[in-house]
Amino acid sequence: MKVVILAGGYGTRISEESHLKPKPMIEIGDKPILWHIMKIYSHYGFDDFIICCGYKQQVIKQWFANYYLYNCDVTFDFAHDNDLLVHSTDVEKWKVTLIDTGLDTGTGGRIKQIQKYIGNETFMMTYGDGVANVDLDKLLRFHKENHSVVTLTAAKIRQRFGVLTIDDNLRITSFREKSENDSERVNAGFMVMEPEVFEYIEGDVYFEQDPLENLAKDGKLAAFKFDGFWKPMDTMKDRMQLEELWNSGQAPWKVW
Repeated sequence: MKVVILAGGYGTRISEESHLKPKPMIEIGDKPILWHIMKIYSHYGFDDFIICCGYKQQVIKQWFANYYLYNCDVTFDFAHDNDLLVHSTDVEKWKVTLIDTGLDTGTGGRIKQIQKYIGNETFMMTYGDGVANVDLDKLLRFHKENHSVVTLTAAKIRQRFGVLTIDDNLRITSFREKSENDSERVNAGFMVMEPEVFEYIEGDVYFEQDPLENLAKDGKLAAFKFDGFWKPMDTMKDRMQLEELWNSGQAPWKVW
């Protein structure tokens, strides 16, 4: 089963690093967050990736072009026609297709462009800036059991601030700190899709708007409730928190 990863956005909210590289290439530990996402999928046996590139797409292509070289022990023998001897091949058995889907293309437009690479098959899709410890086998079973066109992972996001209670006269009647109950479910990516989804994408649109809204109206959008760890990397603060978890050896998304 193919896995589509959206990796073409500008990453303007983390511009401290994204002015040099696309956000999916910003590193957690010594590897891009894109690598972490792919490792999650690979752990469950999903090794065929289609990456929708855009902003600074050459950085992603160069990284994968050199991936084998950077992750093996090698000898360069300049005395014998620059021979290259690889001493180990302990790298992932991934198939990676990198597609330049345009600089300013919406998420829906990017997905539409890779239709010819999907064919008439069920596929997975996620965003190139978020990690989670979601059980992808359970997600896929849920999708098949519910016969939906799209199943998205609905993760809980904690309330960030204290909660106000306001009466009809706009008077604050109480204030309390956030609690575990102050949360809503949001689209965390990690989706499963049927090829019928392409019929819902017309032109260069954002997938999260008309396509998902129309799928919901038609009763073809399912939510896989997920209460585990999920964190998008939107800001430098997010990146630092993910880095701290990784360096501590207790990164929840490290399921491999």
